[in-house]
Amino acid sequence: MQFGVRSGVRYGAAITLWLAAGLWLAAAAPAPAVSPYANWAAIVVAGDWRSLSGAPSPAFDNARRDVAAELVNIGFNRSNIQQFSMQPGREKDGRLLKSNVQTISDSLQELAGRATAGCLLYFTSHWRPGGLAIGNVALVPDAMAQLVDDACQNRPTVIVVSACYSGFLIPKLEAPNRLIMTAARKDRTSFGCGQGSQYPYFDECILAKMPVSSGFEDLADKVRACVARLEQKRAVETPSEPQLFVGSQVAGKLPEWR
Repeated sequence: MQFGVRSGVRYGAAITLWLAAGLWLAAAAPAPAVSPYANWAAIVVAGDWRSLSGAPSPAFDNARRDVAAELVNIGFNRSNIQQFSMQPGREKDGRLLKSNVQTISDSLQELAGRATAGCLLYFTSHWRPGGLAIGNVALVPDAMAQLVDDACQNRPTVIVVSACYSGFLIPKLEAPNRLIMTAARKDRTSFGCGQGSQYPYFDECILAKMPVSSGFEDLADKVRACVARLEQKRAVETPSEPQLFVGSQVAGKLPEWR
């Protein structure tokens, strides 16, 4: 009996030391780093579901879905990202909303109200006369600028627009707190939204280069080079020339993710 008691005492002491060591290690271990983009609001919008010929094309929705997933990979909080599609019923995603200018505006304001560190807006669509296609409506530069102003105000904001002639938007959107990337000059088309396309070229390069970029300025440089290579490889006669604007308040100051 005495041996059993002494063994029990030794065993209990060992358990106590083991637990204490575990608690010390847990206390000493660094807490997981919180992404600088975890408190950013983000919308990702597919503004059409057709090719220029009017035939169905999955390119915009493919880009929208996969860009949203890549944002999560670089540190955005999934619950702070809202996606929009012209055909939301085709996917088993209860959070996917129909692309509509008012719905997009309302959702961005709601997201920005709770995720207050910054804003990201990503649009992939066709260009309509005067503005970006959101279904059969053209989101004109003044309306897009108002949408961003109302929700994001003076916080750091990244705006990415994948569409023909999308450089046309920059003069109305530029501000010191914004970084703006567009798929083309104001007088150039972009490419890759045909019936059989997986992604528009610009979105394809965004998805390829985001995992190997350190931040948004680095991403913009890599994407422009990527688009130029794709267009040359695929014998595009007139290059799209993606555009970049970086405001003075965010130049070199946006958080890096790698």
